[in-house]
Amino acid sequence: MKKYLNLSLIYAIAAMAGGVFYREFTKYNNFTGVTALGKVHAHLFLLGMLVFLIVALFAARNDLTKFKTFRAFLWTYNIGVPLTAVMLLVRGVTQVLGLTLSSGFSAAISGIAGIGHILTGAGIILLLAALKKAAKNEA
Repeated sequence: MKKYLNLSLIYAIAAMAGGVFYREFTKYNNFTGVTALGKVHAHLFLLGMLVFLIVALFAARNDLTKFKTFRAFLWTYNIGVPLTAVMLLVRGVTQVLGLTLSSGFSAAISGIAGIGHILTGAGIILLLAALKKAAKNEA
């Protein structure tokens, strides 16, 4: 359980840092429009901190690590969420700076962000499968 609370804390700190960066970077650059930077904060808080708080509650009741699907969730999810956040950060910085990106570079940002979203989604499915197994073993 402690491991999941620590992960939750790490994601919370990253979310706060992302929020501060968004506010200060846009203010410094006199940017008032909508940017992907604003989504970094919410993604890390909800998909990072909140999910691992919920996982910690389940882990307090069940030994989730005995399930292969849970171990796969940890790896997949903890690659997908940060990858998504980093690509939102990259996209947002280019938006704030008003950089003109080549179509290839823009597509690469979108593609890598898409991979992050796919890994995050796959991680959620793996978590739900592990929780379902834990509930079945408990009954």
